[in-house]
Amino acid sequence: MKIAQLTPGSGDNFYCENCLRDGALVRAMRKDGHDVTLVPMYLPIQNIATADLGKTPIFFGGVNVYLQQKTRFFRHTPRWIDRWLDSPSLLKKVGKKAGTTNAKLLGDMTVSMLKGKSGRQAKELDRLIRWLAKPDNRPDLVCLSNILLAGLAEPIREKLGVPVVCLLQDEDGFLDSLPEPFQSKSWSILSERSKRLDAFIAVSEYYAGKIRDRLQLHDSRVEVVYTGIELEGYEPTPNPPARPTLGFLSQMCDAKGLDILADAFVILRKDDRLKNLKLRVAGGSSQADEAFLERVRRELRCWNLLDDVEFIDKFDKETRIEFLQSLSVLSVPEKQPVAYGLYVLEALACGVPVVQPWHGVFGELLEFTGGGTLYRPNNSASLAEALKPLLLEPEKARELGGWGRDAILGRFSIERTVRDLARLYNDVVLEFDMARKTRGANDVG
Repeated sequence: MKIAQLTPGSGDNFYCENCLRDGALVRAMRKDGHDVTLVPMYLPIQNIATADLGKTPIFFGGVNVYLQQKTRFFRHTPRWIDRWLDSPSLLKKVGKKAGTTNAKLLGDMTVSMLKGKSGRQAKELDRLIRWLAKPDNRPDLVCLSNILLAGLAEPIREKLGVPVVCLLQDEDGFLDSLPEPFQSKSWSILSERSKRLDAFIAVSEYYAGKIRDRLQLHDSRVEVVYTGIELEGYEPTPNPPARPTLGFLSQMCDAKGLDILADAFVILRKDDRLKNLKLRVAGGSSQADEAFLERVRRELRCWNLLDDVEFIDKFDKETRIEFLQSLSVLSVPEKQPVAYGLYVLEALACGVPVVQPWHGVFGELLEFTGGGTLYRPNNSASLAEALKPLLLEPEKARELGGWGRDAILGRFSIERTVRDLARLYNDVVLEFDMARKTRGANDVG
C-alpha cells in the first residue's frame, strides 16, 4: 500500500509524542513493505521522527502560514519567495521561539486551517494537493497525524480520489486552550469537517470515547489501535541504581506537571530514609517554558536541593534509554487527562515502574501492564506517598517494572501496531473503492 503520512513538526525542541509516534509508524510500515512518505508540515521534524525524509518538502511552512494569515499580500506571493520562507534553517530558528505551538496565540490560524480550501492558507493546500497528485507521489490512502488537519480531508478526497483517515491523540487539549471565540468556532467547524473523513484511529479507549462524545461520532467511525514502540535497545539494567533516582521524561512545561514532581521530590527528601534521593529530568523545552523552568529551579534552590537535580537537554532514543535505565521510578504528573503516555511504554520496556495520575489513559495502561501505581491528580503530597514505597523497596519496584516489561513485549510492539493499522487501512481503501464504484453505477443508471 502507498501511504502519505501528513505530520506537523514541533521544531525538534522537546519530546513530542505525536512526532515520535509518527516517525516510529513510518519506519515500521516501511519495514513491513509499505511505501510510506512522511510529509512534514509547519516545522522540521527529522531529528526526532525519522532521518529518512528523502526530498519531501515542508508544506504549510510555519512562517508562510502565519504571514498568509496576517496579510493578504502573502496569499499571492510567487513560489520563489515561499521557498525562501520555507527553508529548514529558518523554520528551525522560528521553532525555538516562544508561541510557535502555543494555542493561546494561534486561535485565528487554527480556525483558518480547519476551513481548508476556504481558509487563508488555500494556496498552501493547492500546492500540497498538486505534489500528492504527481504520479510518483500519488498515494492509495492519506493519513492525517491529528484532527486539527481535518480541513485538508475533503479537498484531498475530491482531487485525488483516495480515502483520508485521521489519527487521534490529545487534540482536545489544544482546542480547549484556544481563547474564545476561536475555541467554539474550531469545535463547530471540526464537527462538520469530521464527516469528510473515512476513519478515525484513536490511541486508547479513553480517548476514543472522549472524541466520540465531543464530535458526536458513531461508535463505528472511531477505531482503537494502541501505538507501540520500537523495542530494540530497550532493556532493564541488571542492578538497580546505587542511589534512588526519580525521573521525569516529557516536555519540561507546566502542563506536564514538572512542578508537581519537584514538590513531591522536596517532600520525599524530608524523609531521612530518602535523604540521598536524586531527581533526573529529560525531554527538552521551548522558549515559552523558560519562565516556568526558572520558577521550578528557584523553588528547588530554596530547599538547597538543586544540586541533586539533573536537567538533561538531549532526548534522542539512545539518550532516552540510558536515562530510563538510570531510574528507580518514573513519573510525569500530567495536569490534564491525556490520551497516550509514550513515556510510560518506554519506561516499562526498560523495566522501570511508573507512578501516574488517576485520570486519562493511565488507568487503562496500568490495568493492561501492572507496571505501576496511580495517585490523586494535581496533588504533590499524594504523589509523594505513591512514590515512597517504590523508592524504599527496590525489589518491589523491580517486580512491578518486570510485569510492565512483559506486558509491553506482548502487547505494545510497533510491529503489532503496524499489523493492526494495515488491516484497518486495507478495509478503508476497499470500502472507499466499493462506494465509488456504486456511485458510478448509479450515475450511469
